[in-house]
Amino acid sequence: MTHPDVRIVDSADVAEAASIGAGTSIWHLAQVREGARIGRDCIVGRGAYIGTGVVMGDNCKVQNYALVYEPAVLGDGVFIGPAVVLTNDTYPRAVNPDGSLKSAHDWQPVGVTIEHGASIGARATCVAPVTIGAWATVAAGAVVVKDVPAYALVAGVPARRIGWVGEAGTPLKDAGDGAWICPTTGTRYCETDGLLKKENA
Repeated sequence: MTHPDVRIVDSADVAEAASIGAGTSIWHLAQVREGARIGRDCIVGRGAYIGTGVVMGDNCKVQNYALVYEPAVLGDGVFIGPAVVLTNDTYPRAVNPDGSLKSAHDWQPVGVTIEHGASIGARATCVAPVTIGAWATVAAGAVVVKDVPAYALVAGVPARRIGWVGEAGTPLKDAGDGAWICPTTGTRYCETDGLLKKENA
């Protein structure tokens, strides 16, 4: 089911069995598969792929040529950069041990979960199964192989935490004694046992 207030350009391939929320735009050569559920006011960029049964919240942006394989789940306000890949097979093979071509019944897909407000930088790869916490940022080109906590800034291959980011997306400043401050908004955060929380949240 597609809401009438949706923009789908002629060259996009959107399955009739996909659900597209009001205000969403799907651009040239994008493909949205059967059973995908895309929320309100989302953008799916040129050449992006949204797999069967993928769930996207409201106000998400999936940039050009990103590949979002099922069963990925994206919360509200998630940003997926250009050419990002969200994988779905822990032990990929084209064939079975007997040499026969693998079918959809020969493996169990696993997904990437990206929580509210998180951002995945250009050409990053998230190797399922992993969860990216709320408001976290994955740097461009990173390869994520383990869960990322909320507000973490991770980079590298494999990705490791190199700092914290606030909800504005800018790196936080260390104020000492486990306190962190957003230079953009002035919001304060508190770090305890390797996890960050917004004060008074």
